[in-house]
Amino acid sequence: VQLQASGGGLVQAGGSLRVSCAASGFTSPFTFEYYSIGWFRQAPGKEREGVSCISPSDGDTWYADSVKGRFTTSRDDAKNTVYLQMNNLKPEDTAVYYCAAVLFPRCHIGRSWYDYWGQETLVTVSS
Repeated sequence: VQLQASGGGLVQAGGSLRVSCAASGFTSPFTFEYYSIGWFRQAPGKEREGVSCISPSDGDTWYADSVKGRFTTSRDDAKNTVYLQMNNLKPEDTAVYYCAAVLFPRCHIGRSWYDYWGQETLVTVSS
């Protein structure tokens, strides 16, 4: 399974960005729609932290308190893609963002939960 995050960039505080996680390399019958996807971020000098995750099937989501109400995770199983819509961005959201996948029916935000990790995308929020 390969994952590729994209869509990062430079935005002013209060602005919005949507980052995407495109997935490939699944082996039938366990295709993308069976995978939970997590979003993580790592700011300079800090540990990687869980931001959000989305479960397969019912699309149930979880958000860290720091992003709740500002970020929204969604998935398009037909495109093997998960999106992280980030609104009202703050300078403290500046980080490299990663997506990760695990074949499990319920998402979890622990880093060790995930088997596959993608390349990062950098989000920079200026004040």
